Amino acid sequence: MSTASVQDLRRIAEAVGQLRDRRVLDVVMRSDCRQLRLTLEDGQILQVSVLLDESGKPRLDVDLLRPADGVATPGQLEVRFDGGE
Repeated sequence: MSTASVQDLRRIAEAVGQLRDRRVLDVVMRSDCRQLRLTLEDGQILQVSVLLDESGKPRLDVDLLRPADGVATPGQLEVRFDGGE
């Protein structure tokens, strides 16, 4: 069993914490069960994925995707990456 780094666990906890008191409009699971996507009422998407590391071991990855400000095209997202902790 592999362990996740503290930074990964903090990032995952923060992303999942965004669900608190939020309304989920849609939930989609990929056919291979490697990704779960939850669409929130405000347009944000919480994506939970199982990724393989360099050695082929699975690891959990969670991202919160926020709609870009002022985007007129529905479904287009901007993903922002934080440079550090």
